[in-house]
Amino acid sequence: MTTDSGKRYLNNVFLSQLNGSADLETLAASAQMLTSQPENLTAEEVTTAAQIADTLLSSENVSQSVREAAVATVSQILNTNPPDNIQENNATLRLTQTLSSLSVDLSLISNDSKLVQPNIVVQSAQISAADTQGVQFTALSGTSGSFVADRIQLDTNTSAIAVETGFIADAVVYLQFPPGGAAGRLQTPSNVSVGFVLYQNDHFFHSRRYRRRRASVRVLSANVSGLEPQQVQMLFRPMSFRENYEYAEVLDTFSIVGLSFSILGLVVTIIHHITDNFKRNSGDWKNYRNSQLALLSTCFSLLAFIITFLSGVTNRRQDAGEDDALLDTETNGVLDSDEYVAADSGPCSGVTALLHFFLLATFMWNSMYATQLVLLVRKMRQNLPPYWTPLSATVGWGVPAVVMAITLGIAYRVDDPLGYRQEEFCWLAALDKSKDFDFGKPMFWGFLLPIGLILIYNIVLLVLVSQTTCRTDPTLTSSNPRSVWRNFLISFSLAVLLGLSWTLGYLVLVTTGYAHLVLSILFCLCTTTQGLQIFVLFTARKPSFRAGVLQVVHTISSVNIQLREFSYNLLREWTHSTESYRELTV
Repeated sequence: MTTDSGKRYLNNVFLSQLNGSADLETLAASAQMLTSQPENLTAEEVTTAAQIADTLLSSENVSQSVREAAVATVSQILNTNPPDNIQENNATLRLTQTLSSLSVDLSLISNDSKLVQPNIVVQSAQISAADTQGVQFTALSGTSGSFVADRIQLDTNTSAIAVETGFIADAVVYLQFPPGGAAGRLQTPSNVSVGFVLYQNDHFFHSRRYRRRRASVRVLSANVSGLEPQQVQMLFRPMSFRENYEYAEVLDTFSIVGLSFSILGLVVTIIHHITDNFKRNSGDWKNYRNSQLALLSTCFSLLAFIITFLSGVTNRRQDAGEDDALLDTETNGVLDSDEYVAADSGPCSGVTALLHFFLLATFMWNSMYATQLVLLVRKMRQNLPPYWTPLSATVGWGVPAVVMAITLGIAYRVDDPLGYRQEEFCWLAALDKSKDFDFGKPMFWGFLLPIGLILIYNIVLLVLVSQTTCRTDPTLTSSNPRSVWRNFLISFSLAVLLGLSWTLGYLVLVTTGYAHLVLSILFCLCTTTQGLQIFVLFTARKPSFRAGVLQVVHTISSVNIQLREFSYNLLREWTHSTESYRELTV
């Protein structure tokens, strides 16, 4: 019998059984056999299997073998995926109610009061109310995750929870009965029926509070008939799992040296342009200040980013810990999740926010610089509009601050900082639990998406400016190669400042293999020397800077050390000569 034909046969037998014409033994055996590969079952087939098991277990006068086969079927469908439709949920709900009733009545209708399968345990007992202080059901831990009959224990007369020395209990439920038993509480003269059902997982149960990601959640139910318990105690092992993070190593010497050169270049550039501003006369100072605002702001933001990156990108609060379970042995409380996430502490989240802001500001001021060139070059302006300074300052610093604040407000939580940043190093969260790029993380919508839009805008402006600066005047009879080369350097300088080197970083995320390796090396070289590039292209080439350097060198070389001279005459009887000596004093 093939699988598909067997499943059709199962449905037909089930429908005929409901009409009273099928053999229960055949139905139970068929259901057990055809659910032996639960990973291949569809939602409809799981629903049918749950309905069959419910019917078999709720039927009267069925044999013990039928009950065992039905419980085995339940154990197998517990290995399927959790229910995802209303019909399947309703079928499994009725099945759990039937199992609860069976656990109370099993000891009355069968000599075997315990049914154990790898994923489910049904335990029943009839006890004398006058002879018991309490009943304890215990499931002991074993070498495998499956339930084993000899590790399921039932103590029908105990005054308190007790676990044998040397054993670990996965789940314990204790029912304490009132002393005297029959003092007005008994519904039957002498006996009390108790029943327990232990499920290997929570596939039949859905919690709106508890979020299960890694742990297998067991469900235990206790049922009593004949006497109301005075107290119910449950002992279980709530646990959460701690991720074993591979923290980023401290920056190597090559990166530190490269970034140090960038810092030096940026500092010299900032100092030169600030001092150059003060040398301007009052008439030109305002216009020159407007033209230099974007460049200085870009240098400031990039300098702040590099310094913050060097000093804080490595997460110093490295939670040592293996990928093991953390047990809550003190409070025995219900956890919100089986994944342990430490509350935020240390400066890592603050460093992430600063890096996010300064890098966005660098790109934004690149855009302002490009827009400024368009206004000056393509419109043939000599002066920027009067509103340019407040507008550029508002956009250049305000937009990154707003994006950073929105990202922080949406994604950051003190009790769960990893929704905002990464644990391995201080940067925006980008990957899901499977280490795949997640477009719902702030790395995409809080950084890559804005940066992508900025880069597109900058590239368009770069093309427009390049068309103007590299265009040869048609009215001229000849072209000056030096002028063309200067225009090319201007375009190349703009390309660097607009962040084409950071475009490599964008491409690193979407490539693999050899291309990913090459782009990663180029990205490292470009970013670690970007400050030095800005210095060379925007400061070292300026005549004012070169004149200042030459003046300093000339001043140093023209310094004379004052020397003091003394003359001495040495006389001897047979000769007369004069020698001079020079005493050097600094």
